[in-house]
Amino acid sequence: MPTSTVLLCCVVLIQLFAGQTDARSSSPWQTLSGGAPLVIARGGFSGLFPDSSSAAYGFAVQTSVPGAVLWCDVQLTKDGAGICFPDLKLNNASTVEYFYPNRQKSYPVNGVSTQGWFTIDFSLSDLSNVYLLRGILSRTEKFDGRYPILTVEYVTTQIKPESFWLNVQHDAFYEQQNLSMSNFLISASRIVSINYISSPEVNFFTKIAGRLGRNGPIFVFQFLRKEDIEPTTDRTYGSILSNLTFVKTFASGILVPKSYILPLDDKQYLVPPPPKSLVQDAHEAGLQVYVSGFANDIDIAHDYSSDPVSEYLSFVDNGNFSVDGVLSDFPLTASSSIVDFLVISKNGASGGCPGCTDLAYDKAIKDDVQRRRTFLLTFNRSLEQHNDLSQTPFAQRSTLVPEISSNGGIYTFSLTWAEIRNLTTAIGNPYRSYAMFRNPNKKNSGKLILLSEFLNLARNSTSLSGVLISVENAVNLREKQGLDVVKAVLDTLTETGYSNGTTKTKVMIQSTNSSVLVEFKKQSKYEAVYKVDEKISDSSDSAIEDIKKCANAVVIGKESVFSLLDSFITRQTNVVEKLQKSKLPVYVELFQNEFVSQPYDFFSDPTVEINSYILGAGINGTITEFPFTAARYRRNRCLGTQETLPPYMAPVEPGSLLQAVNAIPPAQAPNPVFTDDDVTEPPLPPVAAKSPTSTPGDSFTNAQAPRPSGQTRLTLSLRFSVFASLLLLWISSPLCS
Repeated sequence: MPTSTVLLCCVVLIQLFAGQTDARSSSPWQTLSGGAPLVIARGGFSGLFPDSSSAAYGFAVQTSVPGAVLWCDVQLTKDGAGICFPDLKLNNASTVEYFYPNRQKSYPVNGVSTQGWFTIDFSLSDLSNVYLLRGILSRTEKFDGRYPILTVEYVTTQIKPESFWLNVQHDAFYEQQNLSMSNFLISASRIVSINYISSPEVNFFTKIAGRLGRNGPIFVFQFLRKEDIEPTTDRTYGSILSNLTFVKTFASGILVPKSYILPLDDKQYLVPPPPKSLVQDAHEAGLQVYVSGFANDIDIAHDYSSDPVSEYLSFVDNGNFSVDGVLSDFPLTASSSIVDFLVISKNGASGGCPGCTDLAYDKAIKDDVQRRRTFLLTFNRSLEQHNDLSQTPFAQRSTLVPEISSNGGIYTFSLTWAEIRNLTTAIGNPYRSYAMFRNPNKKNSGKLILLSEFLNLARNSTSLSGVLISVENAVNLREKQGLDVVKAVLDTLTETGYSNGTTKTKVMIQSTNSSVLVEFKKQSKYEAVYKVDEKISDSSDSAIEDIKKCANAVVIGKESVFSLLDSFITRQTNVVEKLQKSKLPVYVELFQNEFVSQPYDFFSDPTVEINSYILGAGINGTITEFPFTAARYRRNRCLGTQETLPPYMAPVEPGSLLQAVNAIPPAQAPNPVFTDDDVTEPPLPPVAAKSPTSTPGDSFTNAQAPRPSGQTRLTLSLRFSVFASLLLLWISSPLCS
């Protein structure tokens, strides 16, 4: 069997988008008013700063779309003052129990005995010593204990939001304690501007109706879980939902959890929607629909591939309806979803499918066939990383190859194609330790394909512009395995028509070894890409000159662009600038949608991260496991079409978040400087002679003719080992469906 027909492949997809189009469709908004949906900042930018803090409110105003609404959960103190605080109990998000350890009490709340430090047991003066904490422990603690509790009046007069929303959680409870939320609101409305008032209690609206003037705030009824009991009517929220005409008698809108509109099954997948949605029913009843529960750092439906913008768009621009507003802990992301380079994707759509499979590649090609794309090809390290081999006879073939990995693995040169092609694939889960898993419904989907099959797939596609092949461990393969990876790849390219000028498909060869790129350049005219596989803080001029001798472009890691400390950005290096001054395009890896992969500076938003590298650092392309996210960013009409970028499109300023907490980074050793010694290598060694061996699967190998005995085995081993050399490094792109 010819070498070109048996090389296995794992591919990286480059998406090269030409047009600048809007991130949303051209159709009008399908809200009740026809205007854009509201961005409602729950407690300000509470995804980063403590809920309802001055920093959270101020940052929300600075980074959100014009007209964004600030949300305040209003609570009453012992002396009737209104404060913005996310819960009836102060101990959930403040330092109250440290200052007042003996003032815990128990009260019935909606009929349930509840213990804690309640706002009604403290005067406003008492709370002057109490500071805010994050309410969700998985978020950064850097801002804890820095901001005091704010009054409603302070937020409106000092923060000065364009629109202000007060949410009344427990009117009935305050009434039981001889405090009147209605009286507070009426009094406050004479001093401050209140645009929206919401509550989950029906009787609250009955009491407040007509008391705030003809041009008073918009009333919004908040639905809790469908099985929960509304305390003033003793009906479930599910039963109230069935009578929207009744809701319309006291409110102009409804606020519902996401699950009311797009529910999930127990596997975190979207349930097929009914023919007519709640949004459409509510709009027909004359009710606006606002949706709660949006945050970047929580699990969302697998259908969205960990991309929060995709989730927002499914609520505001799905072709059938638009909700009237979204309540978010990350209003910057909501803003970028509602406003009217080169993208490199690894191993097909493997962010949602097993990488390097026919399914992953097919999905990646079909994501957006109207736009030009480029495939980058790579080969991967150990079969165990993406295939379940532990319970197969192949487990006995685990081998330690120190030059490739310090851990043992089952490498492809230990198996034949007949054995490999029937393996069960497995999706990569790089954040398993955080209990975050990718697309379980597709975790074993697809089949591994040969390099020749992939090259034919790319050549026959009208929406692709090229392929990139990543080659590693060539020295070890030549010396220890007797395998010539350079010849194997070149032969495959020739046999699939890439070297005769009949195809316009671009070919790029990537390696961390300059000797490999030099060898390819001697034998072909394919474009070479040098990969710097360590974190660097700078590069010497001589190193850059050495790179230019063997490569046309460079790949570096994200931390070689922005230095990090404890998941905060400390500074931007000059690596990108120096490489580009030498006419070397710079591509950066690896971009992922999971929020734990990003520094806090990017607000758990993969689009913010991409924007900061593209607009802020000026890189030439992104290497991503989720190309759909990068592609949508590339189509954002704000890019290159406005003299002044809106706040939510401004790149992050390196180190600004650390400055916000007055944190001085401790002295630490910088990443090394890249030198010419890191680049320069001796020529590749000759291919060592290797005698034929007998292993399981030889019946498949030996059946090939007319090659001499052992030669076919050599080419098969070559394809397997090349494939095996990089598998654990490259995982890619959007959801398979």
